[in-house]
Amino acid sequence: MWFKNLKLYRLAPNASLSLTDLDTALEPLAFRPGSSQDSQVSGWMPPRDDSGLAYGQHGQILLRLQTEKKLLPTTVINQASRARAQQIEEQQGYKPGRKQMKDIKEQMTMELLPRAFVIAHDTHVWIDTINHWVAIDAAAVARSDEVLSLLAKTLTPFPILPLHVQTSPGAAMTRWLSENEAPDGFTIDQDTELRSSGESRATVRYVRQTVDPDEVRRHIEAGKQCTRLAMTWNDRVSFVLTDTLDIKRVAPLDVLKEHQDAQTANEAEQFDADFSLMTGELARLLDDLVTSLDGFRTDGQ
Repeated sequence: MWFKNLKLYRLAPNASLSLTDLDTALEPLAFRPGSSQDSQVSGWMPPRDDSGLAYGQHGQILLRLQTEKKLLPTTVINQASRARAQQIEEQQGYKPGRKQMKDIKEQMTMELLPRAFVIAHDTHVWIDTINHWVAIDAAAVARSDEVLSLLAKTLTPFPILPLHVQTSPGAAMTRWLSENEAPDGFTIDQDTELRSSGESRATVRYVRQTVDPDEVRRHIEAGKQCTRLAMTWNDRVSFVLTDTLDIKRVAPLDVLKEHQDAQTANEAEQFDADFSLMTGELARLLDDLVTSLDGFRTDGQ
């Protein structure tokens, strides 16, 4: 139970969230299987088999959004529509016009949807009511926007705020690379991306390669800024920080894996232990990261 990505937000200081209230609020949008004509359905599911829609312990809350989407490629619709149009042409003696073709495509889409393949994915949300973090395990903006949209329909008033820090991650990462020195508690790893802010958007990437400080300085002097930087926190968690303050490729390192492997409890107790370990480590990591970016920006709180 480790998030792989963190889309970060802040929980409003005056927000009051309890598991009972959350369960009640989430129930109207609980996941329910769609009909044969639904191309996509989403809803809240219990994070653990025996939990409610909101699972929590010691001020840490976990939510799970399930989405089912039917795969119906445009090429399949077009192929079926052409075949149907050919039949209609033979019946009426002339080719279908633009409006008729639009109607044919809509009809074929409705006919094909019940036979389309269904893919399902889960998106987890971590709410830290103690340190006021909200993190969505999503790499894409569209996925996190889907979660926020459903939460906005669920929670009134909406308790989730944007995250603002004093120093932009891009400027900070560029400085760390230029000075060849990471902030306290962090080390710089081998994956790095630098991008020009000019029209060319020229980009240099280092993948699994140690960055040469002098070479990086030349890129920075030429106008490039760091947009992605692989880092490790306290030899415990590795991740990639982006210039939009997204955290990607989160992975516990050996010292934490050994702790996980040492657990011998039943499945439910193991889930509890893993969630407690993850939230504890990530809360400390985020606190140190915000400190390295000179703290929260007061006008964003």
